[in-house]
Amino acid sequence: MLENPRSPRVRAVAKLTKRSARTETGLFLLEGPQSVREALNYLPGAIVELFSTPSAWEKHSDVRALASEHGIDVEYVTEQVLAAMADTVTPQGIVAVARQTPTSVRDIFAAGPRLIAICEEVRDPGNLGTIIRAADAAGADAVVLTGRTVDPYNPKVVRSTTGSLFHLPFSVGGDLNDVVSRAHDAGLQVLAADVKGDDLLAARAEGVLERPTAWLFGNEARGLEDDMLDLADRALKLPIYGRAESLNLATAASVCLYESAFAQRVAG
Repeated sequence: MLENPRSPRVRAVAKLTKRSARTETGLFLLEGPQSVREALNYLPGAIVELFSTPSAWEKHSDVRALASEHGIDVEYVTEQVLAAMADTVTPQGIVAVARQTPTSVRDIFAAGPRLIAICEEVRDPGNLGTIIRAADAAGADAVVLTGRTVDPYNPKVVRSTTGSLFHLPFSVGGDLNDVVSRAHDAGLQVLAADVKGDDLLAARAEGVLERPTAWLFGNEARGLEDDMLDLADRALKLPIYGRAESLNLATAASVCLYESAFAQRVAG
């Protein structure tokens, strides 16, 4: 059992809360039984190390069974060691170290997607995690991260996806011009979500949302610059019927992705 919160091994795991350490090692931190469970279910080969307090390991029999099924050994740690490793204030007893496994932009578009999300300079970890989760729930084929979008392996992003990080392909660090060009080459229209756009309901009535689509979402504060909007085939906005000034980015992205998912499934 690991008992020393200041040991080099514990400190190496704790450093993965920092982007510099994740970039240097190609590893990232998973916290809590939900994230670890999804990794074991969908990408067990990515797990490098698995740590748990004895009580948490006893409690989460499903995680225990999955680890055993894939031949992954757990190392017991004290509550103090787990707290030193984790990014959260109240960790849930299980953490893991995993390899980063992004997909190339080329492979994403080569797979013939019908619905993807492109995130350009999305900076809030909670927003990005929610967009990835919504894309997964809506049956999107991938998420593409461009520009200065927050690191998807940031612990807050990973937690916000609640496991969806392991359910669908995503790429990182792409150039927006290149990504839009590849989307067009793959037969997708690019729709920008922007307050200066046309009404989304009118576009729905025109049958626009039935087509294979790459939705483009911009920065929380500034949205999409004009040169970015020019890359899109069309900009659309969600109507506001109440008194709210605007919608949170992740909420708006969820609605847009689901609108396309509904339309594509109705159209067959």
